[in-house]
Amino acid sequence: MNAEVRLDTLLQTLDPRLEEGCFVFCALDDGRARRLWQECLCLFREREGWSAVLEQSLAQREGLEGSAVFRLITLQVYSSLEAVGLTAAISRELSAAGISANVVAALNHDHVFVPESRADEALQLLCGLRNRAQYS
Repeated sequence: MNAEVRLDTLLQTLDPRLEEGCFVFCALDDGRARRLWQECLCLFREREGWSAVLEQSLAQREGLEGSAVFRLITLQVYSSLEAVGLTAAISRELSAAGISANVVAALNHDHVFVPESRADEALQLLCGLRNRAQYS
């Protein structure tokens, strides 16, 4: 399947899904990153060290200090890494409602971390964005 690059098509076929679980962002040293990498949802090496996204329960088990708690919305549309505007459209929609959005673009889909307390609202807003795109 070819990844989609056209923003109008991406928005019209956007199928956001609220995933199970609660997630936190944590800093890991090299040793912990090597030990926990298979349990991390996402791991990114920054100049300052490893940034990890992991389930809140794992962070608690490991005694890690984490960020606020987030829920994950996966955009079930096969978006190209070269598509222009999808992240901006998603961010703009959530920003207008005062909802923070931490977007991770992976090879097949984009993933949006939103505050746990506003996850259902964020999901509805993204569904509304899709519905508006379908009828425009």
